[in-house]
Order: sequence, then structure tokens, then C-alpha cells
Amino acid sequence: MAKAPAATVQAGDREVRVTSPDRVVYEATDRTPAVTKLEVCEYFATVGEAMLRAVGERPTAMERWPDGWREGMRLATGPQDREGDGFYQKRLPRGAPDFVETVRITFPSGRPADELCPTEPAALVWAAQMGALTFHPWPVRRPDVDHPDELRLDLDPQPGTGFADARRVALLTRDLLAELGLTGFCKTSGNRGVHVYVRIQPRYSFEDVRHAAIGLGRLLERRDDQVTTAWWKEERGERVFLDYNQNNRDRTIASAWSLRARPGAPVSTPLTWDELADLDDPARLTLATVPALLAGRGDPWAGMDDEAFALEPLLELWETLPGGELNFPPDYPKMPGEPPRVQPSKKVAAHWDEDGNRIET
Repeated sequence: MAKAPAATVQAGDREVRVTSPDRVVYEATDRTPAVTKLEVCEYFATVGEAMLRAVGERPTAMERWPDGWREGMRLATGPQDREGDGFYQKRLPRGAPDFVETVRITFPSGRPADELCPTEPAALVWAAQMGALTFHPWPVRRPDVDHPDELRLDLDPQPGTGFADARRVALLTRDLLAELGLTGFCKTSGNRGVHVYVRIQPRYSFEDVRHAAIGLGRLLERRDDQVTTAWWKEERGERVFLDYNQNNRDRTIASAWSLRARPGAPVSTPLTWDELADLDDPARLTLATVPALLAGRGDPWAGMDDEAFALEPLLELWETLPGGELNFPPDYPKMPGEPPRVQPSKKVAAHWDEDGNRIET
């Protein structure tokens, strides 16, 4: 069969060239038709203006699936993993067009990188042409990439729980934030979880924002015994995990309006709180349905930048509620006050002192 000629997609004021436009990116399911590369690019052109409110001017890693996504495919675990079907592109590849901008960031290791920094819908369509399905923005904007302007609360259902549990906890999170004088905005994760965002004043460190998330998580644990901030999976049980570590430097969450590498081309979709309360099945929010939803009622996050909040109410929770420091991800250096990085079931008490330091034997 002859290869299909390249197509073009209008994105804002630009036309973006799309090669292999008939490539199937998502196979058909019993609920959804197959989705081609051209349709993916057209989707990002359609939601581009709204999406820029979520990723515009932010360092953004691209989750790329150059050959499309199929059941059984997996993401590479790192630069040395050559067997993955998809991968995270944290440095802008060579040959990007001039309108695709970058911003320099520094990883926890101290290494710098020039990441994609979307400034117009065409940059998103170009990334989709390169196989990007999911965009992973930092919670910062240029030129100040060291002070987050977002608190991100990732509510992740653990085995034995599901979307209904995450939805209930998200609504409780909204109420607790309101009690503390903050306004939260919600979206689906594109799978079973819910993400709650708070726009904050960009004067705090990543560590401050992480501690704010822990503080709120501990209050949630006290209001709902089906919530946990336990880092070790064996301690979480059948509860909803608030992943506080998503607020660390170089930790990202799939952006609003991103596609996810799952059957049916689901979308991580911003919702009003009433829409979330009424939603029973987030799998209905897909590439095929979300553009009409956006066109019909607008962007629920359109007012997110109207007010930026101080974190002091949440930092006070961090200071006053018991529990102390929690574990960082394993690729981070050992942090001050951090508990031992040993799975609790494997920890032998006699090998550790009262400060959590291993006793040399």
C-alpha cells in the first residue's frame, strides 16, 4: 500500500506538517473507533488555547509513543532502557522548528536541560506530530523556574479502590481547601485518579510546596480514614494515596487536556466540581468527546489565574500535625529528617538508631 502523503493541521496562526497522517495511534475498542495520528494532531489544535492555560510558559516533558500505543506496550524506565515502546523526552530534540521554544531547568542531580516550553498551539501539534500523547509540565513558569506557582494534589486509588473513592476524596479536598481560604480546581487523571490544583504565589521552594501537600494530606487522613500519605505501598491498604512527592523538583503530572496511553484515547479533563460529583465513568472523556464538551461550556480552569494563594495555612498543618518528614523518591539524595529508605517489612529494628540512621555492623 502506498504511503499516505503528509497532511497539514491549522494550529492558531500556523500550519503544522503531519507525516504518516493515517498511522493508527489508538486501536479501536468496543466503545471507541480507531484514532489516527492526524486525528491526534487535530485534537491538540482544537484544545490548544485551553491547554496553554495549563502548560503555557512551563518546562514540559513529552511522553512520546512514536509508533502509537497498543495494549501491552510500556514506557522506558530510563535512558538506558532500550526496550520501551514509549519514552519521556526531557530535552528538546534537534531539528525542532523555530516557533518551538525552550526553557532551561535543572534536575535534582544538578544537570541542566533545555525542555519544551509551549507558547502557542502549534508547538503542541508539532509535539503530537513527533509522537507525543501526554505532556508533563513542571509547576513553574519561566523565567522563574525555581519557585512553583501550583500546588498539585494527586489522588491515586490503590488496589481495592477506584474512581468513586478518588472522587469522594477530591470533593472533601475541595471543602478542606475552602475552610482554609484556598480554591481548588479539579481534573480527571485520564485513568482512575483525580488531580486537584491550587494556584499559589510563586515565592515558595519545592520543599515548601511538598510540605504543604503533606500537611493537607494529614488533615485529609483525619477527616477520612480511606486516605493515606504512606509512601510504602505495603502500608497504604485499600485507600486513596495522596502522592505528596509529585510536588518535588522534576516531578510532573499529566497536564490538563493531555491524552493518556490507555484504551480509547482518554483525556485528563478539567471539570467543574459539579461535573466531577456527577461523573461515574471517566473513560467517557476521550479525544472523541472532550472537544465538544470544551466548546459547549468553555474551560472550567479559565479563572485559575485570577487569584494566587499563600501556602501558610497548609504549612501550619505541616508544622503542627504529627508525623514529621516523609520519604522522598529513591533517585533523590538522602534528605534532612527523612525516615530510613527501607521497606518497613524488611527493616530490622536493631540495625537502626533512634534518628533513623543505619548502625554499622
